[in-house]
Amino acid sequence: MVRRLIAGIGGLGLAVVLSQFPEYAQQYTQRLGGAVDELKVITEEFDRSANESGLTRSAALERYSTANDAFLAERGTSMTATFQRYDMLSDTLSRIQGAGPIERLQSLPAYLDTDIGRRTLENYQPAVPVTVEGILYAGAGFILGYLGLSGLVRFCALPFKRRDRIRVSRA
Repeated sequence: MVRRLIAGIGGLGLAVVLSQFPEYAQQYTQRLGGAVDELKVITEEFDRSANESGLTRSAALERYSTANDAFLAERGTSMTATFQRYDMLSDTLSRIQGAGPIERLQSLPAYLDTDIGRRTLENYQPAVPVTVEGILYAGAGFILGYLGLSGLVRFCALPFKRRDRIRVSRA
């Protein structure tokens, strides 16, 4: 009876936690999409300015790096990092948007950009799972939590059950 109660509480707890994953993933994807959109504007503006001056992006960045001015050289390094971040985040966004629910759960931790992931968690708003995906995650969470805690309680109770068996056999 106690084991079932503890397992049920564990199942409900994990159900609540896992049911929130689709909402967190959606909020993360929105933030990631916003970051990609902003970096795209910066990238396109840089490329447009370079093209208007008859330069490619790499040629324009080369000018920055060979400038005798430390500010310009640092600006070139900063822009190179911006372009790399744009490429990385765009690729991550494409993968997340093309992933199914299980793939997203398996791979989202690998995609988490620390800054975007942290800000998403800081501003995360829990939601009641009314989508099929949210309900499936809640169900899976309940089953995993119930079975996990049930097994743990049984394992922890093993030494006490042996004592009871020994007492019964001596009597």
